[in-house]
Amino acid sequence: MSDLDELARRYLASWNERDPGRRRALVGELWTDDAGYVDPIVVADGRDAIDAAVAAAQRQFPGLVYRPAGPVDVHHHVARLPWALAPPGGPPVIIGLAVLVAGPDRLRRGYGFLDPVPVPTSDPGAEK
Repeated sequence: MSDLDELARRYLASWNERDPGRRRALVGELWTDDAGYVDPIVVADGRDAIDAAVAAAQRQFPGLVYRPAGPVDVHHHVARLPWALAPPGGPPVIIGLAVLVAGPDRLRRGYGFLDPVPVPTSDPGAEK
């Protein structure tokens, strides 16, 4: 298993971490200072914004968990991670693909692809 393969697995685990303090610590360990993440419904520049995007997704999909939907494919400094968002033990609600670009020891960029793309909801509980 490559270091990037392990980073990809930890990336997915960070999307499942419900405790805000532990999730923020995972985001801090995983992402570089100049990190960025984009998908069809969010653009997040920096660790704080990435953490806020994960928290918003958790509020939008309570009770659902992210799980691998295939092997992590790694070459050079890029990983492709297929995933599914589903109730524990249930069928996927969303199938996704994360393309992760690493720096020397952390993730620098993340690109998410979603099928279907969920309709954004207003998020009155958004963390500031």
